Amino acid sequence: MEESAGEGPIDKSRVLNVKPLRTLTPVFSSPSNSSSFSQGSAPFVCVPPAGPFPPGVSPFFPFSGIPNQSSGDHTPISSAVPINSFQSPEPLRRAANGNAGSSRRVNRNNRGVEEDGYSDDQTQSSQSRYHKRKKGGHDKFASPDVDTDVMVENISQSYNLVQFEAARLYDGDKDSVGYVLLVFNLLRRQIAQLEDTKEATSGQSRRPDLKTGNVLMTKGIRTNARKRVGAVPGVEIGDIFFFRMELCTIGLHAPSMAGIDYMSVRISQDEEPIAVSIVSSGGYEDDVDGDDGLIYTGQGKEMDQKLERGNLALEKSLHRGNDIRVIRGIKDVGNPTGKVYMYDGLYRIQESWLEKGKSGSNVFRYKLGRLPGQPEAYKTWKKIQQWKDGTITRFGVILPDLTSGCETLPVSLVNDVDNEKGPAYFTYSPNLKYSKPAPRDPFIGCACNGACLPGNEKCDCIQKNGGYLPHIVNGVIVSQKSVIYECGPSCQCPPTCRNRVSQGGLRVRLEVFKTKDKGWGLRSWDPIRAGAFICVYAGEVVDDFAQELAGENEDDHIFDGSRTYQPVEILPGDSNNAPNLPFPLIINARNAGNVARFINHSCSPNLFWQPVLRGNSKEFDLHIAFYAIRHIPPMTELTYCYGMVPPEKADRGKRKCLCGSPKCRGFFY
Repeated sequence: MEESAGEGPIDKSRVLNVKPLRTLTPVFSSPSNSSSFSQGSAPFVCVPPAGPFPPGVSPFFPFSGIPNQSSGDHTPISSAVPINSFQSPEPLRRAANGNAGSSRRVNRNNRGVEEDGYSDDQTQSSQSRYHKRKKGGHDKFASPDVDTDVMVENISQSYNLVQFEAARLYDGDKDSVGYVLLVFNLLRRQIAQLEDTKEATSGQSRRPDLKTGNVLMTKGIRTNARKRVGAVPGVEIGDIFFFRMELCTIGLHAPSMAGIDYMSVRISQDEEPIAVSIVSSGGYEDDVDGDDGLIYTGQGKEMDQKLERGNLALEKSLHRGNDIRVIRGIKDVGNPTGKVYMYDGLYRIQESWLEKGKSGSNVFRYKLGRLPGQPEAYKTWKKIQQWKDGTITRFGVILPDLTSGCETLPVSLVNDVDNEKGPAYFTYSPNLKYSKPAPRDPFIGCACNGACLPGNEKCDCIQKNGGYLPHIVNGVIVSQKSVIYECGPSCQCPPTCRNRVSQGGLRVRLEVFKTKDKGWGLRSWDPIRAGAFICVYAGEVVDDFAQELAGENEDDHIFDGSRTYQPVEILPGDSNNAPNLPFPLIINARNAGNVARFINHSCSPNLFWQPVLRGNSKEFDLHIAFYAIRHIPPMTELTYCYGMVPPEKADRGKRKCLCGSPKCRGFFY
C-alpha cells in the first residue's frame, strides 16, 4: 500500500470501472444563435458523425469521404476493412460501408467474420511444418533480418506499376479490371514465394493476399473505386475470384470481411443506407431458394440481430427495390480451407422477416430473387456438381473417359452441337517421346533426401531456378520464366516433391467438346486459379517440320516452339522471362497425344506455355507445360496463342482466326 498526500492509502488491487475512450461522445461548440439549451445550460451539442455540422465545424475523416470527389447521389467509396493483425496504411483505414462504420476489426457478432478465400499460402504448409532450419546456418532466406515489406516494395517497383488516371480509377472497364487482377495475382504469388523461404513464427499468419491488397490500394492500382448500384463495369457474371481482396480492388464488393456492402443515398433532405452487394459464403444460415433465388441471413451472431448497419440497408433496399450484386462463396474442391467467390449477377429483395435462428437468437431473413435475362452462373456450377456426383447425366457425352484410364482424372468426350461422333482416331498418350537424343547436355538434378525445401542452398534444382522453388505450395507457378527446372529421374527426392508439378497428371476435371465453328476444343468442369498447372503437351518430337507436314490436311495437331510469342499479358516484365527453348522443339500429336492437342488458338488466350527441363542424367528431358494466365470459370474454353512465324513463311499455314476476341488479329498459323 502506498499513500498519496491528503488522500490516505490507495488499494492497487481494486479494479476501476473506466470506460475506453472510444465510448466517449464527441462534442462541438453550440452555434451562437442556438436555442437548444436554456439559459445557464452547458453550451455544447452532440453532432452525429455524418452531420449536419454547425458553422465553423467541418466534417472529419472518414465521414467526409474522398476529398475533391463529386458526390451526386452517391457517397464516395470507402476502402476495404483490414484484419486487425495487419497494419494498413491510411488509404485502407476507412469505413467499410456508406457513411458509417469503423476501421477496427469487425467482431464476431457481425456478419463480417467470414472465411476468406485464402488457402494456398498458409503459414503451416505440409512441408514447412516439419522443416526446421538450423540456427546459425547460412540460409539467407530464413534470416529474421529480412524485411518482407522491403521485399514487397522491390517487387512492386520491378513491375513499374502505374496508378490509373481518375477516369479508370473510379469507373473501370474490362481491360482495367483484367490488369488489376493480373497484377494482384502475380504480386501475391511473388510475395508467397518469398515468405515460403522464411522461418515460420509461432502465431504469425502469413497473408500475402492482404499484403498485396495493401500495396495496390496504397499505390492506386485499383478500379471502380466509386460505389454504385447495379453492375460493375468490366466485371462479368460468372467471373470467379479466390480472395476477398480481389473483390475490393475491382470495386465489386468493398469490405474485405463484411458480407454486406452498402452506401448512403439522399432522399429529399435526409440520407438512408441501401445495400449494393452481398457475399453468401456459408458462414451464416443462408439457403438456396430454387435455381435463381437466395434466402440471406442478416448480420449478427450469438445475440438477437438489430435493424442497423447492413440489416437496415437491406431493409431499405427492400422498399426501394434497387438491384443488389450477389457473390456466392463456394467451397474450393482443390483446397478444403479455401473458397471460390463467383459473381452471380443482380438480385432484388422480395421480402424480409424475423425468425428464430439455429442458435435460438432472432435473425433477419431476406429473400432475394435473381433478375431474369442474365447468363447462368451459380446454376451452371450446381449442374456440374450433379454431373460429378452422378445425380444427373451430362448431355451429349460420347465417352465418359477419353483417356481410358491413362490420366489421374477422367476426361469426357462431349458433343452437344451436332451428330459428329468424335475426332479423328488417335492413340491417347500422356507422354512425350523423343525419336533421338536432343542435342544438349543433360540437366543432372539434385541430391535432396525427402523433398526439395524452400531456401535450401544445397539443392541444385532450386539454385538452377534462381534460388527459389518455381511453384508455391499448391502447385501454382509464381511467374513465367524462360525455362524452369524440375526434379526428374536422376533426382533423389520422391515423386511427391513440390518441384515435380508437371509430372503429377491432371489436377482439374476436363472435357473435350465440340465447338460451334472451331472443331474440337478443351474446357474444365472445375474453376481454375491464375497460375495453376493444366497439362503438358504430349506427342512425338519431330526433326524435319516441313517433311512432317507434307501432304497432310489442316488438322495437324502440331506444337511449334520455334515461333515468336508475345508476352502473355500487358505487364512489363523481364525480357528473360519469354520462352527460350534450348533448341527448336516441335511436337506432333496427330497420331498419339493427350488433351493438349485439343487446345485451340486465341488472340486473347487464357493459358500460356512454359518450357520445363527435368533432371535427367541420361538424356535431355525438355517438356512443354500449360498454365492459367488468369482465373478461369468452369465451362470456359481453354486457349493459348499459337505464335507468329518469320515473314518469309508468313503465307504458309495462315488460317482465318475465329477466336472472337475483341483483340483478334483475324488470322493465326
